[in-house]
Amino acid sequence: MVTLTPEAADKVREFQAGTDAGTVLRVSVIPGGCSGFEYGLDMDTAVREDDFTFESEGVSVVIDPFSAQYLAGLSIGYHSSFQGTGFTFENPNATGSCGCGTSFAV
Repeated sequence: MVTLTPEAADKVREFQAGTDAGTVLRVSVIPGGCSGFEYGLDMDTAVREDDFTFESEGVSVVIDPFSAQYLAGLSIGYHSSFQGTGFTFENPNATGSCGCGTSFAV
């Protein structure tokens, strides 16, 4: 469903180190942004009955059913450069995105 690059998985594990045991990465789609949808990344301890759950690069990931329809095939990376650091998203379902890459259209 969603894959993490090794760099993204390492960064998620850094965030998990300061959280409760059993904390998972929740990936979601949030209506908003200049292109219609934004990506959400949160550390969560609650896994709902209807969530999709799986592992990527040793990281437990959960996605709600609404978001899953927009995230199939998503690749999450992490980069660090002089211009900034952060997670990157490559979504094969996106038909467009804003200039800064934080929101997308389907």
